[in-house]
Amino acid sequence: MGLAALSLPEMPAFAKRQDKPNILFIFADDQCFETLRSLGCDEIYTPNLDRLVKRGVTFTHAYNQGAWHGAVCVASRTMLNTGRFLWIARDLEPKLKEETQAGRFWSQYMKQAGYETYMSGKWHVKGIKPEDIFDHVKDVRPGMPNQTEAGYNRPIEGKPDPWKPWDRKFGGFWKGGKHWSEVLGDHAEDFLENASKSENPFFMYLAFNAPHDPRQSPKEYVDKYPLDKVSVPENFLAEYPYKDSIGCSAKLRDEKLAPFPRTKYAVKVNRQEYYAIITHMDAQVGRILDALEATGKADNTYIFFTADHGLAVGHHGLIGKQNMYDHSVRVPLMVTGPGIAKNKRITSPVYLQDIMATSLELAGIDKPGHVQFKSLMPLIKGRAKRNYDAIYGGYIDLQRMISADGYKMIYYPKIDKTLLYNLKADPLEMSNIADDPGNARVIRKLKRKLKKLQKEVGDKLDLDSPPKPKA
Repeated sequence: MGLAALSLPEMPAFAKRQDKPNILFIFADDQCFETLRSLGCDEIYTPNLDRLVKRGVTFTHAYNQGAWHGAVCVASRTMLNTGRFLWIARDLEPKLKEETQAGRFWSQYMKQAGYETYMSGKWHVKGIKPEDIFDHVKDVRPGMPNQTEAGYNRPIEGKPDPWKPWDRKFGGFWKGGKHWSEVLGDHAEDFLENASKSENPFFMYLAFNAPHDPRQSPKEYVDKYPLDKVSVPENFLAEYPYKDSIGCSAKLRDEKLAPFPRTKYAVKVNRQEYYAIITHMDAQVGRILDALEATGKADNTYIFFTADHGLAVGHHGLIGKQNMYDHSVRVPLMVTGPGIAKNKRITSPVYLQDIMATSLELAGIDKPGHVQFKSLMPLIKGRAKRNYDAIYGGYIDLQRMISADGYKMIYYPKIDKTLLYNLKADPLEMSNIADDPGNARVIRKLKRKLKKLQKEVGDKLDLDSPPKPKA
């Protein structure tokens, strides 16, 4: 990068050790925490993601903090690559080019530490070109493959379905002639072969668009999930009662994927297609893991797998991810590598963006002061019991959430509505206990913690003066 790079502001002090471990980061889009067979979902087939679970540590309660607009992935990825909490990352968005000029993006820190950097797949960080901050880049994908009118408000029981996941005429994941997940698998194999010939450690950022809609996959994968074997979530609702007040009305693109009111048939079909594209993605993950083994560098490589956020697909009468329920804010997160315990679960709550800080630690990079997320290594190594006392969530100015002490409180400012769930007794978040006078003390305590978290994440919404409900 030249001598000028040495004088960049806030440049961390890098470790001098030569034998740095490789970092392989695999990123899914829209994958809920519950969609791994090894973690309890008997309906889905994920043999390669299960390999990661068995080979390493799984964080069972990994969260995304939320979003400042409907494209939740943008917020998640901006936080991940800059290390900032939600609203601070939002405020930073217009100045992201300045961040790259100062060398403060995740990949740039890795590059400055001697890593050869690779990127392929979905990016969706506003105004930043991966080609400017990675050494090797192939097929940078947009936020989502093109959806078509036929893919919305479907299916309707008793009527012909105009859309099929394997029908290539709809484009989407099939645009270009080969499924995008398979193309990412191809590039990963090429990258790993390249890296096997280099003396430099590698940092690879491999980002699937799957299982985001349009949920397309080859017919053989859909056929793995006959509808009579796909269940409807226990917390299914025909309509979420507050949808219009929290930004999840029929006007929201994600919610238009299935018809209103929700039917069990429509939810089953959507979940069938969701499972199928996850299993198809899983097959590509298997190719990546096999290619890593072939390099001879697997023993010195840390692998991180996660997703940018979850997805409802029928839970609570919702289809998208713009809500504060666990199915939409909680993701899978697995870590494997040298010295990592095998087949271990850690229940302590973390954020998926902690992966950035973790990789910096593994690379021998002092964490810059502006990186707010925390390394997972103290939890993995047993040096700490928790990274966070409470988990924060927010969606534009319409939803706020805190999860702490076995409870989750969700607040809808527009209608001054509070929801409270006992997560131990009610993990599916089906029974709102906020109106029970006996829980008033719990709510007061959670509100105090939420206000404290608001300051940490840069949230300026005044919870004490919510907008008055319309008559």
